[in-house]
Amino acid sequence: MNLCIDQGNSKTKIGIFDQDKLIDNFVVDNSDKNGILSLITRHSIDKCIISSVISNNNELIDEFKVKVPYVIELNHELKIPIVNRYLTPETLGNDRLAAVVGASFLKPNSDILVIDAGTAITYDFIDGNKNYLGGNIAPGINLRLRSLNEFTSKLPLVEPKNESPLIGNTTESALISGVIYGIAFEIDGYINELKIKYPQLSTFLTGGSTFYFVTKLKSAIFAERNLVLIGLNRILQYNVQK
Repeated sequence: MNLCIDQGNSKTKIGIFDQDKLIDNFVVDNSDKNGILSLITRHSIDKCIISSVISNNNELIDEFKVKVPYVIELNHELKIPIVNRYLTPETLGNDRLAAVVGASFLKPNSDILVIDAGTAITYDFIDGNKNYLGGNIAPGINLRLRSLNEFTSKLPLVEPKNESPLIGNTTESALISGVIYGIAFEIDGYINELKIKYPQLSTFLTGGSTFYFVTKLKSAIFAERNLVLIGLNRILQYNVQK
C-alpha cells in the first residue's frame, strides 16, 4: 500500500493506493496530525510520499519515517518520471509538478495542458515526450471577486455560484458571471491557442473550483479531482523502482 500526502496551507489531501489504483482518499485539517498518522494503522502502509508547502515540517516527516518502511519527500531534487525544463525548478510548486506527472501517466505519449483551478489557477504544459515546459499562474474565482470588492468603492463582495447567466442582470450576477465566464473563456483561449501548435492536445482539469467550469467550456476536457495524488503516487513508484 502507498500513502500519498499533499499538504496545503490549511488542508491535507491524502490518497491510499494499491500499486496504481486509488482505493481511498481523505481531506483533513493540518492541525489533525493524529488523524493523518492514524491512516498508517488503518492501512498496511509500505511506502509514503509527502508533498508540503509548510516550512519546518520535519516533525511530521520524522514520525512517518518511524512508522513506515519507505518515506520520501517531494522536492526539486527528487527523481521524477518526466523531464523538468522549468528554468527555476526550486520555485516550482509541488502540486503543479505532481499534476503534470499524473496527467502524463493517465494519458501517456500525449501533449497535455493541465489546469488546476483553486485559489490560483495554474496552466501547465507537458509534451508527448514527457518534457514539462512550464506554465502560467492566474488568480482564481475568489481572488478575482475579492479584488473587485477591495479595489473599488461600491462593488460588493459576493460568493460564487455554479448557476450563473451569461449576461448578469443584477450587480451580484454581473460580478459572478463576469468572473466565472471570464475564467471559462480564458481556459478555452489557452486550449485553442495551444492546439494551433499541438492539434492533438489533451486537457486535464483539476482543483476545488473544477465544477464551476466543466459545463461552461466549449473545449473537451478530462476532469480528474485526484490528479495531484495520482501524480504523487507515480513519483513514489518511480523512486521505488530506481
